[in-house]
Parts: sequence; C-alpha cells; structure tokens
Amino acid sequence: MNWPLEDCWYRQTINPGEELSSQPLSDNQQSGVVIVGAGFAGLATAMGLVERGYQDIMVLESETVGYGASGRNGGFIMAGYSLPETRLIRQLGEVAARNLYQLTMAAQNKIKQRIREYEIDCELVDAGIVLADWFKHEPALLKQQSLMNSRLGANWEYLSADQLKDYVVSSRYGGGLLEPDGAHFHPLKYLYGLANRLIAAGVRIHQHCRVEAIRKTSTSWDVQVAGGQNVISEQVVICAGGYIKGLQIAAAKAVLPIATYVMTTEPLDGQLDEYLPGRAAIYDTRFAFDYYRPTINNCLLWGGRIAIRKPPAERIIELLKRDLKRVFPEFSDVSVAAAWGGLMGYTRPQMPSINQSRPGLWHALGFGGHGVCATTVAGEALAAALTGEHRRYRLFESFGLPNAYGWLGMLAAQNYYWWRQLRDGLRM
Repeated sequence: MNWPLEDCWYRQTINPGEELSSQPLSDNQQSGVVIVGAGFAGLATAMGLVERGYQDIMVLESETVGYGASGRNGGFIMAGYSLPETRLIRQLGEVAARNLYQLTMAAQNKIKQRIREYEIDCELVDAGIVLADWFKHEPALLKQQSLMNSRLGANWEYLSADQLKDYVVSSRYGGGLLEPDGAHFHPLKYLYGLANRLIAAGVRIHQHCRVEAIRKTSTSWDVQVAGGQNVISEQVVICAGGYIKGLQIAAAKAVLPIATYVMTTEPLDGQLDEYLPGRAAIYDTRFAFDYYRPTINNCLLWGGRIAIRKPPAERIIELLKRDLKRVFPEFSDVSVAAAWGGLMGYTRPQMPSINQSRPGLWHALGFGGHGVCATTVAGEALAAALTGEHRRYRLFESFGLPNAYGWLGMLAAQNYYWWRQLRDGLRM
C-alpha cells in the first residue's frame, strides 16, 4: 500500500527552515555501521552511537526521514509495548517484565532529555497521558492501576469521574488513570531535529536510497543500493518496520504491515480548552480504542482502527468522525484539515524483535503501534551492543522472529480486531 507522506498533517506543518539537508549517496563507500531506515529506531540507534563517541555511521532511507510509522503516528510518548502488561508478566515473570517495562519509562526521559539538549522544536506537551474508562467499571480501573504500580514500577494516578474532567470532558467516560510521565509531540519534527543533529555530528544520512540486498563477504557486509551503489560495512542494522518488504527474508516474513488511520481537525480554538482542559493525550480502555490529543495550534488530532487495506481519505474521515462523535457529539460538524494512514509493523509475539540474526547483522522491528518509546529502547540497546557497552538487547531474545504468515496472518489480525471490537461493543 502506498501512503504518500505528503497527505499527512505532520508533513504539511513542517516549516521550510526545518527541512532536512541530507546529501545523495555518490560512488561506492565504506562505513563502520550502516543503518537501514531513518525512522525512530534507526535514528535512535545512530544517536545512541554518537552519544557514546562512535561516528563512522551511515543511514540509508528508501524514501525520506520519518516516511513510515515514525512520521505518521499519534505522537504519544507513552511507556509500554503492544503486548498487554498482564501477558508480558505471564510470559516472562514479574522481574523480567518489570525490567522491560522500566526500559520504556527510561526512554520517556531520554526523549525529553534529547529534546532539551538538542533544542528540538517539536511541540512537546509534557502534560501526561490519560487512560479513560470507556466501560465505567471502577474495579477494573483500580486493578489496572495496582498492576502497573506494584508489579511494573509505574506511578499511575487514579482519577475519579470528577477528577477526569480536569483532563477530558465527555459523558462517554467514567474515571481514568493518569500516566504523569507521559507526553505528546510532533513526531516528524522530532525526527528532523534528531537527523539534523546527527548530520552536524558527521553522520551520513542518505534519503531516497533503497537498499536492495545485504550480502555477507569474507570480512564484512556488502549493502547494495538501487542505482548500482554499494556500501561496505562492518555492521548493519535493519530498522525498516512495516515497510521492510523483501529486504531480509526472515525479518520480512516476521512482520505484518498493518494499517491505521489518523486525522486532524481545523483549529478549534476555545472549544478544545473546554473539552481537553488539561492538554493531556487521551486513549480509552477498549481493545479497539480511540486515541487523541490537542495540538499546540488547537487542532484535535484523532486516531484509531486497524485495517489491511488502504481506503481513500474521504472514507478515513467518515470512519474517524463517526468515532469522534461518540465521544464529543459537540464536534459533529467539525472540519477536517487532513486524514492519512500508514503501516505499523506487528510481530506474532506482539513485542519488538531486537536482535542479531548473524554476526554483524542486527535488526529492530515490530513495534506494533507502541513505538515512540520502544524504538528508543531499541536504539539504546543496539548502540550499547555495537560499542561493547552491554548486551541488554538479549532481554528481547525470547520473543524470537517467528513467521507471521503474510496475508494469512494479516487476515487473522483483521478478524481478531473485528472480534475484539464486537466484544467491546457488547460490553457497553
């Protein structure tokens, strides 16, 4: 599915002065580390290497920086993974699950630190993230808070129905849980800020350089780029996500490219402060939840749903406005500024695959719609492994890289989503 980034509100709101000034790849070159993919995971790995004093780095991007899910997402800086916390604990045990979850909490701080240190103007709103109770079932909410705080080391705060109104005003919800360390931002501006900082540090970022093959030589890796160029590298890191296609067979077979939809309204000015007074980002307790947040120019960014096909923008608007009206009927006639979709990379374990498939060939894939912080975890883990600092990436080894079965897996994922959506509807 071709989803032009130009359709995305994030791309439309990049100012001319924020454009990326990368150079085209010319002639055959060498590099200590080649990173394939210039999204969150790829640039986090490059930044992790630079911050550790390593500079012989090249980033190859088949489209443009942030073209994939990294530049299209909801912009939630939230801890956790796609796999629900209860299942994470059940699969790994409490200690290992807590360690993995804590890595994403550390990533929240790392992202905010980089925004401050590198003076990245990415519209950061450090106002928390709220999980709103769709089913108005307080015992379930308190159980979730207890699990997060006592077993995973989070610091989520309980919000009564009255307290929730300090963050979101809608009769749709009961109470809620506040993740105070959560935040939201303009993800594409963040990526451009990282990329420009990396270029200033000597990292070579080449856009419109599609990697066609990665072959092992006797002493290194031969990265073959469309157009006939080759890059010889000691280490290669694949961070291609839902857009990996046939780049590396085992990795490509393990990732399901699942689509999701987002839209932004025209500026709502005073109305937005009335209904989202806390300026926090919001999602709800359903499996098939809505997620939304106020932008700094008073637009409402609204996302949700998953699919395996690409509908026209008019259909995305129709679906998402239907969801919006269930929460805020007052916005039934709101004007939409932009609507778009994109591909998320899901794995069967619903956890990222961060590993070394062969000596010198690494990958970070399958963040499944929870990638803003988890990709930073991946970048830190890979940068540390590549520089010999530690091998924390092995915390993810048990999830492996199982075959996701292509279109059969995608159909199964779509049917599972519809089934859970039906269950949510029956609980109302």
